[in-house]
Amino acid sequence: MDVVSIPEGFTPLSRSSPLLELIGPVYGCGSGRELRLGLRADARHANGRGTVHGGIIATLADIGMGYAMAFASDPPLPLITASMTLDYLGAVQVGEWIEVRLEHARRGRQMAFATVLLQVGEREVARASGVFAVPLPRD
Repeated sequence: MDVVSIPEGFTPLSRSSPLLELIGPVYGCGSGRELRLGLRADARHANGRGTVHGGIIATLADIGMGYAMAFASDPPLPLITASMTLDYLGAVQVGEWIEVRLEHARRGRQMAFATVLLQVGEREVARASGVFAVPLPRD
């Protein structure tokens, strides 16, 4: 991956997982609720029609919501996705930069709620909302 093709301010995400290693590199900019995630779509992310598979978009939405909310607390909360809804608003082409930005978040004692917007440039390609379980502290 050519470093020049990554927008300014984005660096490889410091926290990863086996799944992110598989689809990444995934990049981050900002922190906490201001965290934005980005991915440069490549051929690995394509479906049979040559556009980015909806599963990649859903994965980015889930991670964008979870990471932004988890890292808004110190120490980070180990949130668990309970449910997610996603509306696909447009196709993403191989080579395009997908960016995920938290639009809304609210956290209670046992549940957290979030909405993210996924964009390619100014074009909205998906919007997702999620409900996350907040594990009770261990005594």
